[in-house]
Amino acid sequence: MSWLLRGLFTVYRWTLSPLLHSFGLGNCKYQPTCSEYAEIALYRHGVFKGTALAVWRILRCNPFSKGGLDPVPETKHPR
Repeated sequence: MSWLLRGLFTVYRWTLSPLLHSFGLGNCKYQPTCSEYAEIALYRHGVFKGTALAVWRILRCNPFSKGGLDPVPETKHPR
């Protein structure tokens, strides 16, 4: 299931994201971008925790946030 969600974010990053950027929309204030963050979070933490981390990150990415460097937390138990 994790690979499917990561694949969806990859497809978004290569198709929809460039289209949004061409209209001046979808510029992420954070590094890594929200879609990259979601992919990494899903890979490191699995479906449930990775999804929770990704949703929390997307909610924080708004016009009132400063943005900046926001890496995905390391896992306590590496795969």
